[in-house]
Amino acid sequence: MAKGPAEEPQPATDRHIPLGTPGGPLARSKHEADADPTAASTDQTTNTLSLRRRRAVLAGHRTRAAEVVALLDDPEPSVRAAALGALTRLGVLGTDELVEALTDSDPSVRCRASRIAGQVASRESPVEPASVLIDALTGALDDADSAVAETAAWALGEWEHASDGAPTDALCKMAREHCNPLCREAAVAALGAIGARRALPSILAALEDKPAVRRRAVIALGAFDDPGVEEGLRRCLDDRDWQVRQAAEELLEDD
Repeated sequence: MAKGPAEEPQPATDRHIPLGTPGGPLARSKHEADADPTAASTDQTTNTLSLRRRRAVLAGHRTRAAEVVALLDDPEPSVRAAALGALTRLGVLGTDELVEALTDSDPSVRCRASRIAGQVASRESPVEPASVLIDALTGALDDADSAVAETAAWALGEWEHASDGAPTDALCKMAREHCNPLCREAAVAALGAIGARRALPSILAALEDKPAVRRRAVIALGAFDDPGVEEGLRRCLDDRDWQVRQAAEELLEDD
């Protein structure tokens, strides 16, 4: 029986070789690689950053505090933020490190620091002295980055009565004047958590704000026992937003 012609070997580009494999489809030639050394440099930099971030996270799980502290000065913001989280997990993040992070050059680090500052408020052994941290959070309310300012307001609310005083005054200003409604909403929520009576006018004024802020203001009013509170809640019964109306109804039913 006659045999057909032998199959010719398939070229390398037709075989099942992953894209980019040396010698395979779409692989960079040596000439191309030599002509564009920045690509290899970028890949190496990315890998180095990933390794440093991973190093910070793992050190936080392996109780290597000294190793993490060194990464607080890393030039990459994501590494510094990871180091803050690792030290918090280890329970060794000091007030000085946290306050310094609140003034970091990168907003993502400042935001992470603000979030941690709020989280430690609920612990049995919060950072000391708390007043230094609260002062730093109060300053962060004026941060140029709205996400940082919003998180700082939330954090002050987590400290509750410890934030009474200058922080309350700053939150009242934010609730009335900040250009970002998320920041105004966070400030109103914090004022309700703190419960300082002089914050009541600012919370009542927030009943005229955007729907999300009005809803937050209604909830915040639940912390106060004042004739003006019931009057404000009754006005909310005719609010355009059904969630505002519902929240007001529930609070009035509880009275």
